Amino acid sequence: MNIDLSNKTALINGASQGIGKACAIELASLNANVVILARNEENLKQTLSELKGNGKHAYIIADVENLEDLENKIREYLKNNTVNILINNSGGPPAGPIYTAKAEEFRKAFSNHLLCNHLLAGLVIPGMKESKYGRIINIISTSVKIPLKGLGVSNTIRAAVANWSKTLSNELAPFGITVNNVLPGATLTGRLSSIIENKAQKTAHSVDAVTEEMINEIPMQRFAEPSEIAAAVAFFASPAASYITGTNMPVDGGRTGNL
Repeated sequence: MNIDLSNKTALINGASQGIGKACAIELASLNANVVILARNEENLKQTLSELKGNGKHAYIIADVENLEDLENKIREYLKNNTVNILINNSGGPPAGPIYTAKAEEFRKAFSNHLLCNHLLAGLVIPGMKESKYGRIINIISTSVKIPLKGLGVSNTIRAAVANWSKTLSNELAPFGITVNNVLPGATLTGRLSSIIENKAQKTAHSVDAVTEEMINEIPMQRFAEPSEIAAAVAFFASPAASYITGTNMPVDGGRTGNL
């Protein structure tokens, strides 16, 4: 099975920590040229220092909340480079019930996820067509299959991204460009810690008790490592996944209660 990414360039959003960083490390190990994108230069430099493989790696400092600046920086990079693999990965919206969510929370999440993904995809698709190799992978959430309790805004926006992705996959399939979604379950990242702490505060339970409750919902009885999510992303990015498009792949230890 061919999973080598030599001579392929991957642009990874949100790559300075968590799942995005794990994806950068994994794709670099498969010899891709990895370009990591985030707003914190110190974290980007640290991630860059950890990338191995035979590729040439770089970073771009940009904030997804400033779409104009993001577009300008990506356009500048694309003047002399082609992106073959795009990993859309933005931090999730804050937890909370949907009935108390403010309109601004939805607007911000819609911009940071769907509009950002759409902008990046639109910029790199011409190069994918020309190079005859294109992979767009969106890291979303299992909530696109079953909404998760206490994540009202996230459930709403993730579903929008999933449907955008499916539509895009149909339109790009004739060009050999695939579009797939990886749906992480509970993964050992800063976001998971934040969700657990928030739930503990609201329920007056201890962090350990909330953690145990969440683990008990997972058939594999543990949280995922970011590297395990990255492994699924790497497969979708590889030549081996050339005939797979428009899918939602849960990587959740069996937690999601439907097929």
